[in-house]
Amino acid sequence: MTLRIEWVEGRIRLSGEFRIAHLDQVKTEIEKCGSLRALDLEEVALIDLESVRFLNACEAKGISVLHCSPYIREWMSQERIRGKKS
Repeated sequence: MTLRIEWVEGRIRLSGEFRIAHLDQVKTEIEKCGSLRALDLEEVALIDLESVRFLNACEAKGISVLHCSPYIREWMSQERIRGKKS
């Protein structure tokens, strides 16, 4: 499965598998907007570590991560904790 990227109501909706191979594409879409305030992950089924770290970086820049599954939110939280310990 691949990642689908759509613009929906002022945010980027991601669907499918969000993996390191997709990061450049998602970054490009964010840069196109300039004023993006949200990534919608409601339809993301799988994610990898680098994508989790990217989402944490987005939140640190003020971009909201919306509708992600509990396992993704927990993983993001654990990565933030690990980052503070390093």
